[in-house]
Amino acid sequence: MAATVVVCPRRGAALPAAALPLLRSATDVLAVPDLDAGAAAGAADWTGTDPAGLADGTVLLVPAGHPAAAHPGAVPPPTGHAVLDAVAVMDRLRSPGGCPWDAEQTHTSLLRYLVEECYELYQSIEDGDRTELREELGDVLLQVLFHARVATEHPGAPFGIDEVATGLVDKLVGRHPHVFAAGEQVATAADQDHRWDELKRAEKQRESSVDGIATVQPAVALAAKLASRTAKAGLPADLLPADDGAGAALFRLAAAAQLRGGDPEAALRTAAREFEARVRSAEKAAAADGLDPHALTAEDWRRYWDGP
Repeated sequence: MAATVVVCPRRGAALPAAALPLLRSATDVLAVPDLDAGAAAGAADWTGTDPAGLADGTVLLVPAGHPAAAHPGAVPPPTGHAVLDAVAVMDRLRSPGGCPWDAEQTHTSLLRYLVEECYELYQSIEDGDRTELREELGDVLLQVLFHARVATEHPGAPFGIDEVATGLVDKLVGRHPHVFAAGEQVATAADQDHRWDELKRAEKQRESSVDGIATVQPAVALAAKLASRTAKAGLPADLLPADDGAGAALFRLAAAAQLRGGDPEAALRTAAREFEARVRSAEKAAAADGLDPHALTAEDWRRYWDGP
């Protein structure tokens, strides 16, 4: 057989499972010098760029991104291999000799970044910006990796990214028995939503229909979530806040939008961003006519307003 290239994560100490039979039958195993020692243990160094000249039966281990990784028939790393690289980088930054700023952070000090990154991801989706979407997803992933790495250092109840991921896998499998277990079927998305609520309620052993709702979320989203949960619990709509205050009125608007199947938080954000765009457009038009956009009169605003 010809030489085989096996592509590994750049920094994570791992080999693709598909490479194991090849390694067992290899006559020689080589690896580029900068491959993680955990993956390349026992392999001789190889400093070339083109594996075509290697002897039959040779297995060459290279990191993702190496020129030899494009060799025909190369065994690719598993999907998600770059997450191993990200975990390794985060561990290096947090460890002694890494980054002093990263080493000082706590769960609490990172909260502001978690909120900021989630909103930036939200905006990239609103804007339909695919480049920003990919970058912001990475920034949100960083928050998960960072918090998981900090959690490994807790003196009483440590856990890490593997426990986080295992918990997520168990949750997803447990809440999708129609996918991962025999015998149960779900016909529609609405049926699945109802079944998800049942499974989640049993899993969390919740005493109230509003248990588990994050009260720190934006007020419109919070009102919508409360309305949704209580409606599923059979609460009559006439028991929603009904006084004459602004808060109650806003709650009723958010609840009504949610119960009609809308997303009031997204709707309000859309209206707010459209208003922002019209303000900027009017200011720009006024400036083009030589006016100071910071000193417009009411009549100036009406003149340059881009209409409803």
